[in-house]
Amino acid sequence: MRIGLLTEGGYPYATGEARLWCDRLVRGLPQHEFELYALSRSAEQEERGRVVLPEHVTRVWTAPLWAPADDGRTYSRRERRRFADSFRELVRGICAGEPDPESFASGLYGLAELAREQGGMYAALRSETAVRAVESGCRAPGARRSVQRAQVADLLDFVDELERLLRPLSLDWYEDLREVDVCHAAAGGIAALPGLLAKRFFGVPLLVTEYGVQLRAHYLEHAAEPAAAPGPTGGTGVRGGPGAAPRPAVRALLSAFHMRLATEIYAEADLLTPGNAHARRWQERCGATRDRLRTVYPGMEADRFATVGEDPDRGDPDTLVWVGRIEPAKDLIALLHAFAEVRRAAPETRLRIFATAVVPGYLADCRSLAAQLFPDEAADAVTVGENPVAFEEIGGPEAPTPAHAYGSGRVVVLSSVIEGFPITLAEAMLCGRATVSTDVGAVCEVIGGTGLVVPPRNLRALADACLSLLRDPERAHRLGAAARARALELFTVEQNVAAFREIYLQLLARGPARAEGGVPFEQPLEARVPGHWTSPSWAEPGAVPASGPGPGAGAGPGAGPGAGAGGSKVPAPGAAPAKTPGVPSTPGAPSTPGTPSTTTTTTTEATV
Repeated sequence: MRIGLLTEGGYPYATGEARLWCDRLVRGLPQHEFELYALSRSAEQEERGRVVLPEHVTRVWTAPLWAPADDGRTYSRRERRRFADSFRELVRGICAGEPDPESFASGLYGLAELAREQGGMYAALRSETAVRAVESGCRAPGARRSVQRAQVADLLDFVDELERLLRPLSLDWYEDLREVDVCHAAAGGIAALPGLLAKRFFGVPLLVTEYGVQLRAHYLEHAAEPAAAPGPTGGTGVRGGPGAAPRPAVRALLSAFHMRLATEIYAEADLLTPGNAHARRWQERCGATRDRLRTVYPGMEADRFATVGEDPDRGDPDTLVWVGRIEPAKDLIALLHAFAEVRRAAPETRLRIFATAVVPGYLADCRSLAAQLFPDEAADAVTVGENPVAFEEIGGPEAPTPAHAYGSGRVVVLSSVIEGFPITLAEAMLCGRATVSTDVGAVCEVIGGTGLVVPPRNLRALADACLSLLRDPERAHRLGAAARARALELFTVEQNVAAFREIYLQLLARGPARAEGGVPFEQPLEARVPGHWTSPSWAEPGAVPASGPGPGAGAGPGAGPGAGAGGSKVPAPGAAPAKTPGVPSTPGAPSTPGTPSTTTTTTTEATV
């Protein structure tokens, strides 16, 4: 089976979201053939390279969302008229006060068909026609109140951002995506857009997995950003300072776009696999029907935590452990105040905070508060004082791995006010540790009665729950054992891979016939075997000899564009990568701004 895996800002890059679970999924299904279609978010991400890919990843296509994509394409008068009509429909669906999914979908697919036939839309999406269409949509009767007062600066900002969001429409991926058996989007939003169009154009089944709902992430991202700086005339600045949030009208337009796109994806996807019930509720609120929803928990490598989880020594009985990214959403300020209450009742207790990543300003605030609440303590006049709160990093001498961090204490605490699927909580459960958590996101679903859950921002309840487990080691031991058993049942890589193996087969079994009369598996499996079959392609009659096997060598008799796994576009292992005009073929090389970056590489070249 051929799986087209769609990602944004993650796999196969060495850094980014969804990198680990995608890699585990691909490696766990070696019987299938994977093709990766990845959107990158920054030049830095591309410069850091890619992970080493297994042999059954036959193709890697990449495209940047961060660099200009002007291909110099201009439209004729007739094409400009088609663009204007479709773009107005799209904007009408975005600006309408009442949901108008028909207009949004009509405009989106109209633009996609135009881009597929005529080429990229960079110039058209940044044209005066586009700006005037957005202005008309904002001023139209029935437009939402939050966009009616949009100014020229707002319109320019929104059009600029919309061009970036719609860039996947102009990619040259779709003729290759039509040949895959299933499109699997590793996230919603922009990552799923190529799969949505492949389903629309060719009838390819679409599977969308969301471990973090992209619409929710967009809302939280803009809610956490500072507002744009005031302008000299008393209004807000055009773009604000670095990291500033969009102006209110731009924010409303972008939120409406993401909402309409999520609604269309949830309506058209053959199957949605949320990572937890919390994500599932978001999808249902956006129109997903229950018959197309199946919860698949993320898989974690249980072997990494087996030594700590099976160790009869349950860590220091007087130590609380916190592990995670130090940021405001984790509410370490509340944890430090709650720990002050714990110290009053149990003076020997210590708190060890292990950071996987940090927001520098917030870390400084937490250190300052810890120094105020807990002055350094010394046993006598000649001993160096120590603070009962320790800020450490995973990878240091005392905690070289996360398992060592969780194993350093008896109780693991989670104090978040915002949370999706709490990965650190599941890891603590695999380590057999009792947990105290705040009731946010999917915490209750993950814990399932094997830990203590308290309301968020309730310092007294958090302190009491920690004290109850510190004072009752037997109860902490029982809860930890139950938590490990639950995590081994639900949150392992094996469970995750088995679920997707079954889902892929189900999608093919019930999937509709392809467009133009094609059906899955209509070509024999041997037609897609990369490498030389009987004789090299350059040895065929009429072929031009070359110094070595070319990008399409060895596709077998009859190989050509569209044959097998893309015909000549699939290079044999060790062969030179296929080139796209104007695009460097060096593995991992960043694309030059201004170039429509789409590259193909072999698995042996996709290394860090």
